[in-house]
Amino acid sequence: MATANFLYRSTRVKAPLILRIRFNKNKKSCYLDCPIKEEVEREYWEKKHFSNSKDVLIKNKQIELSKELLKIEEFILDALKYEESIDAVTKPWLKAQMEYYYNPPERLNQDVSYWIQKIIDEAPFRDNAKGGIGLSKSRVNSYKILLLHFDNFQGGRKIIVEQMDKSLFENFKKYLLAEKNFAPTYALKKIADLKTVCKEARSNGVKASVELSDIKVKQVSPYDDDMDVIPLTLQDIEKIEKADLKRPALINARKWLILGVFTGQRGETLTKRIVEKNFYSYGNGLEIRVTQKKGNKPVRIPVLPRVKKIFEEGLPYSISTQKLRLHFKEIGKIAKIDEMVNGRITEAIEVKGTDKKIRRGIKKMREKYNYIGLHTLRRSFACIHEGKIPREVIMKVTGHKKIETYLQYVNQDRNEHLDVFMDYYNKEEKKSKGNSTLSVVSRKYGVS
Repeated sequence: MATANFLYRSTRVKAPLILRIRFNKNKKSCYLDCPIKEEVEREYWEKKHFSNSKDVLIKNKQIELSKELLKIEEFILDALKYEESIDAVTKPWLKAQMEYYYNPPERLNQDVSYWIQKIIDEAPFRDNAKGGIGLSKSRVNSYKILLLHFDNFQGGRKIIVEQMDKSLFENFKKYLLAEKNFAPTYALKKIADLKTVCKEARSNGVKASVELSDIKVKQVSPYDDDMDVIPLTLQDIEKIEKADLKRPALINARKWLILGVFTGQRGETLTKRIVEKNFYSYGNGLEIRVTQKKGNKPVRIPVLPRVKKIFEEGLPYSISTQKLRLHFKEIGKIAKIDEMVNGRITEAIEVKGTDKKIRRGIKKMREKYNYIGLHTLRRSFACIHEGKIPREVIMKVTGHKKIETYLQYVNQDRNEHLDVFMDYYNKEEKKSKGNSTLSVVSRKYGVS
């Protein structure tokens, strides 16, 4: 536990007091000294400050000095609590803290909502995770939605950064899960964003809860956006291929749909990179070489028969992904892909007490064609080939890095443990049968 006290260490008659802090570093006791601005006489400090004097002037001086020293002590010990790395606590650090104490910046806004909005406003100039400048549109939207949820959560009150302790974070999580009925992964992302906001405020000098560093947010992996996507089957694809489409736009969109399902690509990787210049000869056939937009991952894709047919007839013309989604659903409806399926679709819903709307996933039974989108294509590719082609080979095309993620993606589990148990007991059963036969033979012929 860190402590702070004050010493008189000068040979002069009057001099500034020395602040000394003691703390543990690598299981060793350390101390640092730094002069403060409060000057006192040696005689007063050594003989009068700690005395039970009845002199009014001395008593007043004791009270005044003790009050200031207490403020300095609390300030420094708070700074130590908030410092995430004890290695950063050095003599320059202590000197900087005292400079900050005597020359504080203008009072900063304490409101959590203010700091969320500040991140939104400064988004074009902030460092991003890719080492560049500027937050992505999706990250900005994520903070905008966080602001909306947090403002609704706090109601008429104004929650400040220092109040955001474990209890309040937990209450906000319960609000998102129980009252707003959001999915756990979505709620955890909002909690993670809120912690980032509080840390941002703290790094700018705002006092934060001492519990902030101890608040653990369950790691939300970059969960594939289409984990909840409903794939198409080969029977669905055949219906789509046979569907009587009248409009050229739908015929063009059908080509994109087939290309997506049999190349395992989606979004702009499909519409912008499955182009003629990216087709190459490979043995007796063809391959497509692209860099996936998500993750910037290079992949080599085999040109399967349906893709080869479209390539030879002429690739579809470019179209926006927004229009493509609408066309896919219309094609599915015409092809009677209308099996009732329980799935999630993002819909705009009104926020109670406001004129604002937010988009959130609503899960209910709908006709299957409602779920056909760009994310459907890659998952359909994986599900169609699961069990027929080695998983590691499929993952080379889909771009999955981990087998566990891929197995969730195609709603499968690892089954190697089943094979091990089955093999073991099959062998034991054969041994048992062999021993049984030998026993019968031994009894019949008197062999022991």
